[in-house]
Amino acid sequence: MSSHVTPRPARRSASPAQLEWLGRELSIWQAEGLVHDDQASAILRRYHATRRFSLARLLLALGAVFVGVGLIWLVAANLDQLPPLLRFLAVASIWLALLVGGEVLHSRRPLIPFQVIEAVRLLAALAFGAVVFQAAQSLQVPAFEPLLVGLWGIGALVHAYGVRALGPLLVGIPTLVTWFVWQVQWDAPSGFSAVLALAVVAVAAVSAGALHERGLRQFGPVWREVGAGLALAALFAAALPSVTATDFVWSTWLVAGTIVAGLAAGAAIVLVRGYARLEPIGALVVLAASVLMVLWDAGDDPEVLTLVDWAHAAVSVGVYVVVAVGVAVLGILRNSWRLTALATAGLVVFTTVQSFAVFAQIIQGAWLFVILGLIFLGTGYLFDRARRELAASLEGEDR
Repeated sequence: MSSHVTPRPARRSASPAQLEWLGRELSIWQAEGLVHDDQASAILRRYHATRRFSLARLLLALGAVFVGVGLIWLVAANLDQLPPLLRFLAVASIWLALLVGGEVLHSRRPLIPFQVIEAVRLLAALAFGAVVFQAAQSLQVPAFEPLLVGLWGIGALVHAYGVRALGPLLVGIPTLVTWFVWQVQWDAPSGFSAVLALAVVAVAAVSAGALHERGLRQFGPVWREVGAGLALAALFAAALPSVTATDFVWSTWLVAGTIVAGLAAGAAIVLVRGYARLEPIGALVVLAASVLMVLWDAGDDPEVLTLVDWAHAAVSVGVYVVVAVGVAVLGILRNSWRLTALATAGLVVFTTVQSFAVFAQIIQGAWLFVILGLIFLGTGYLFDRARRELAASLEGEDR
């Protein structure tokens, strides 16, 4: 006679916020008679609280970053002890060892912690930058050119999508953004071209985040949050009176980037369903607002404050508030504290800078810092209170 024993289900990890939400929902279900007390307790016992961003993961990531920067530093120091070919082979061997090692560790994931695997993959993406710079040095290519950063970013993105890893993605996106803005300024430097470059990359990044609704959803938040930050940065720069369209020239890369961003936004609007399609539309609105703010010549004389300057500052703050609120709402809908924190910090800093530009012409000395401090505190408090009320309202509607 054989007895069948039901295996005990393995406990799954959940964040404290997720467990808090589950507890509230179970209480409602118990009150409605959908589940009994013992069933609710059994459900809760299947989960244990954990924080995704643990200290171990932070230390591993920092270690990978320091080692990767150290490898690039070694390349920058020329490794004079070795001839160029041997220097390149040494750096390439380290990169290949890390690249293959990360996948070998991934094949043994039940035994190897996921944080270790991600740290090795992150280190491989950083080491690829050392390979690019060392190859350029061996070929006598100038090291201070944006093209090398672009090649590094492309390689990191290929790595990220090839193995579906977030570590290389976190290297690839910032390097590609740096390359594009640097390349545009390298070809035709001007304040307006910098604003356009930031806004165009923001449209592309937000659109990429929306398109990931159809696949590789874990990559979507990274693209979305980078795009939101770039959109706020573009609008911030566009609102500065000193940024004008003087000496602006359409460069080849800026035209190409604008076309790519437009195609990505169009694809996201057509292919994505739900409120996610509003994200690229919002990024396009920010692009248009940034262009209009730069073309509105408010005057850049710091000694003269006219009504046009007041109007420019007021409209800039109003537009920025609308965009920041939109980013905060998106953070609530996407359950991303990073987006809401980004919106809050961006609005506070922007309002303070605009206030300094205006009140510095009227108020002098210590009173200027007192007033600016009050504006800083008041903006942060009011925006955070509005965000909390909005979150509570959305949560009530969901119920």
